[in-house]
Amino acid sequence: MITAPALEQYLLSLLPPRDPVLAEMENFAAERRVPIVGPAVGQLLALLVRLRGARRIFELGSAIGYSTIWLARAAGEHAEVHYSDGSPANARRAADYFARAGVADRIRVHTGDALAALASTTGEFDLIFNDVDKEGYPDVWRAVPSRLRQGGLFVTDNTLWHGRVLEPREPSDHGVVEFNRLLSQDSRFCTSLLPLRDGVSVAFKL
Repeated sequence: MITAPALEQYLLSLLPPRDPVLAEMENFAAERRVPIVGPAVGQLLALLVRLRGARRIFELGSAIGYSTIWLARAAGEHAEVHYSDGSPANARRAADYFARAGVADRIRVHTGDALAALASTTGEFDLIFNDVDKEGYPDVWRAVPSRLRQGGLFVTDNTLWHGRVLEPREPSDHGVVEFNRLLSQDSRFCTSLLPLRDGVSVAFKL
């Protein structure tokens, strides 16, 4: 997180309480150090889905499916939401959460490389959410634009990457920096980087 701890707690205090499934997922993630977007970004994702009226959504890098549930609930019962993660254990746990959250019927689970999963589907999407390993972010930028419909949203988490974008050293740092450069200069999108939690980029396809 890049905001001051006191401000972070204030932001969290304004959010509505999570239901038992999401609360359990938050506790599991904290105990096992599983990266999830957290409730503030989850609420933002739900807002963007509703504003766009998104019904066909692809999530690149979904871990235990926390953000997937936010997306699927906001999209509604006739939505088509694609979950993807490289870990079979994560996918099994996510599928259980989806069933308990009442959204399993609108989610398609892909296990393996996220971009390969995207390539294996057909058609365009209303919203694509990117949260893969950070060194892979530039590859995501290359793959996503052609898969979004005009007026679609390309949303990416961790684009301030704990502040390491200021002094990149590791491959993951350089991946985020290069992604931010590519997306900010991409004339196909109108983009804003929001300093929420660890940075969230929202790009609207023109």
